[in-house]
Amino acid sequence: MPDIRTMYLQVLQVLMQSGPEEARSYSSTLKPLISSMPPQEVTLLHDRCMRELTGPARPEDVVLYYQQSFQILSEAISFCTSQSEQVGREPSRRFTDRLMQDSSYPPSNSKYENVLQHMDSGIALFDQEGFLSFANVKLGQFLGLPRKSMIGRTFYELVRLRKLSRGMRKLLIKLHREMFVYRLPFQEVLDEKGQHFLVTAKYDEELDGDILISVKDVTDFKRIEQSVYYNDKLAMLGKIAASIAHEIRNPLTSIRGFIQLLQPELLRLGKQDYADIILSEIDRANDIIFEFLNSSKPTAPVKQKIQIASLIKEVVLLFESEALLKGCDIQLSESDPNLYVWVDVKQIKQVLLNIVKNAIEVMSDGQKEHGLIRIRTIKVDHQVWIYIEDNGRGMDQKTLSKLFDPFFTTKEDGTGLGLSVCYRIIKNHGGVIHVESEVGEGTSFRIQLPLN
Repeated sequence: MPDIRTMYLQVLQVLMQSGPEEARSYSSTLKPLISSMPPQEVTLLHDRCMRELTGPARPEDVVLYYQQSFQILSEAISFCTSQSEQVGREPSRRFTDRLMQDSSYPPSNSKYENVLQHMDSGIALFDQEGFLSFANVKLGQFLGLPRKSMIGRTFYELVRLRKLSRGMRKLLIKLHREMFVYRLPFQEVLDEKGQHFLVTAKYDEELDGDILISVKDVTDFKRIEQSVYYNDKLAMLGKIAASIAHEIRNPLTSIRGFIQLLQPELLRLGKQDYADIILSEIDRANDIIFEFLNSSKPTAPVKQKIQIASLIKEVVLLFESEALLKGCDIQLSESDPNLYVWVDVKQIKQVLLNIVKNAIEVMSDGQKEHGLIRIRTIKVDHQVWIYIEDNGRGMDQKTLSKLFDPFFTTKEDGTGLGLSVCYRIIKNHGGVIHVESEVGEGTSFRIQLPLN
């Protein structure tokens, strides 16, 4: 006969593969095995099994698995509770209360409470009168409150605690409305620090009016999910670029050739301007296709040793006259002449040109009387950091979060591929590109490249 852990794993696997309804039929075989277990041991068993099962799972599925598994855990604890009360043992439904109050369960020595206290999820139990009867350490960390200051309080007393931040207070009020009033079983929320939390509530008749709350930090899962989403977009971009290159580039070349052949005739008719416009528009279309191709083909950099100061000076010389015409200055700080990097010169120059060009275009919109672009380099450990800063109009957080996404642009005639290509180039060099910006305060790009 399989052991309890194997059976529990099987129930959770069925849950993930076939859904809750199918898992319930399997859990009926499991219930006799756990009937003699304290709820604390069931919680520990559940936590270990979920860690094992979600390890190889796709990031986007992990959150869903935890949502569904919480229902299995609650049913298992409720079953243990009913069994212990039927045979006259210590009632387990309020095992958390007993851990806090009964001298036979010393909080400092109870290994079961330690399990609950050190779970990676925040656990809270509100009794039927609305008082918080149990809260573990992780919940206190999430809320930024001492655990002891929360026990025995109602929800309204909790949100009035002075140590609770304003942002967290608003978040708790929203959760109360969604989960306590509207009885929604789970919510995914974002706190003031940008952390993602999955909050699950269990309302069950077997809990006799109690409400069991679980809070799990899923920030890492969200970051992995965003990374997967970004890679999927790049894959889609590659397919689109290849299709465009084959379907459009060849006809454009033919059209351009015929227009050039017709130029003498158009010149005789006084229509040379038409030919010039057609040729410039064809060249612009070819440039867009070229950007698509660069975005879809992650070519490996061909590196060579170059003085970083000379590379940046070349970029400044290329834009110096254009910047003056558009009413802004480029200020280049002195760099260490002995600072060399191994990079693909063409690719890194493309990154610097793109960022400086964007800064000039932003500051030429008339919002600033005098635009200023500052470029400086510093050595930090085994890296060189290149700062490109401007005093333009800046960006909000929503724009910043999508800045390197393919096709995202704030320009009327932009393709949304320039910064996406820059991001890929720096990543292929083993570096990092970081952006900080505030509306009305300007923008700062920081490019970090390894020295060797």
